[in-house]
Amino acid sequence: MSQNENLHRSLTPTLLWGLGVGYVISGMYFGWNFGLEKGGTLGMAVATVLSVIMYVCFTLGYAELSCAIPKAGGVFDYATRALGRDWGFMAGIAQVFEFVLAPPAISVGIGAHINLFFPELPPTYAALGAYMLFTLLNVVGVQLAATFELLITFLAVAGLILFAGATYNQISIQNLTANALPNGWAGVWAALPFSIWFFLGIEGLANAAEESRNPQRDLIRGFGSAMLTLVVLCAFTFICSVGVGGWEAIVYKPDGTTSDSPLPLALARLVGEANPLYFAVIVFGLFGLVASFHGLLMAAGRATFEMGRIGHFPGVLGKVHAKFKTPTNALVVNMLVGILILFSNTAAEIIILSVLGALTLYCFGSISVIQLRRKEPTLKRPFLSPAYPFVPLCALILAGVALVAVAVSNPLLTGYYIGALVVAFVLYKVFNRNTEHGTQK
Repeated sequence: MSQNENLHRSLTPTLLWGLGVGYVISGMYFGWNFGLEKGGTLGMAVATVLSVIMYVCFTLGYAELSCAIPKAGGVFDYATRALGRDWGFMAGIAQVFEFVLAPPAISVGIGAHINLFFPELPPTYAALGAYMLFTLLNVVGVQLAATFELLITFLAVAGLILFAGATYNQISIQNLTANALPNGWAGVWAALPFSIWFFLGIEGLANAAEESRNPQRDLIRGFGSAMLTLVVLCAFTFICSVGVGGWEAIVYKPDGTTSDSPLPLALARLVGEANPLYFAVIVFGLFGLVASFHGLLMAAGRATFEMGRIGHFPGVLGKVHAKFKTPTNALVVNMLVGILILFSNTAAEIIILSVLGALTLYCFGSISVIQLRRKEPTLKRPFLSPAYPFVPLCALILAGVALVAVAVSNPLLTGYYIGALVVAFVLYKVFNRNTEHGTQK
């Protein structure tokens, strides 16, 4: 590996916590409420509990992999080592699919929040500006980007605490139980991708491994502390939002259309839209969306960079900027792709496509934990997933069931997703026909 391909190591444990929470925290402010329309309070609650179990089990196994193989490619590197070059490519494509698609969905939420302050500014244009600004910040340097991420993550967490403090004493059991299962138990499966959105993106922490100062020690701390923080925030956000007015109140605007801003809707019922607290929650919500958007841009850049560095994508994507030591080319190309997606889909559809990529990644990651235990028992593992093999098997089963459930509920989008994977694999086989087997450097 040439010097030009080395990423700069500057991430501390605190910065890793900020990244882990920041990647995900937009899911508390935006997107998850679409699941209430599918499953109601009870259906979404059951789906969320299943997602929490899956993510806890998955992150324990994924932390083992990231500490043992601290590389920017994340699941691509793990699956390649565990399952071979072809399966590694498929895992890498699923990862890129998730990380490249999640930011456009979040940018829709950013645009919606900015539009609440500036109604004359179209949400799409606000989202476009966010793409260019935060891609530039990621290009300038990883430590600057991660420090900014930590700051806005703290603000976003503070916003959720403020929201919970303003609403908890107004929670009503009647609101939590009203029309709790509008579409029957089938609604649980339809709500599943939106419950996954609560936590989608935490796996991106593994892609920062090459830029952490001590990945073998710090990554497990980052995964553990971030996941604990997110589970607590998820519980408070769900109960306080639905409890103040029922699930319909945070799904539908007064004009009957679905909302991208559930927390402001809930708070407006208590204090009105002119109250400073209402505007504060909007501002903090914007911080949360920016935290995830900015963090996932960073993770997507590393995932695309590794695919370019290894030769599966054009080599120019695997280059590091000579001055900033960041994967500039990968970041810019991801931005252009994300902008095209932004102008061609709705937020709910993009979320589902991103979730399909994420669930595929979770299956590959869990399989890799099991296979590497068998294939390389002597591999140095600074952290071991507890209760092996129950934990990775639990993650694999739940991720597989969730993948089938999302596919059955969204056949057309699943068809697009599978078609994209097939095309990518065919192109990979054609252009890598003469490449030697084995990708480890």
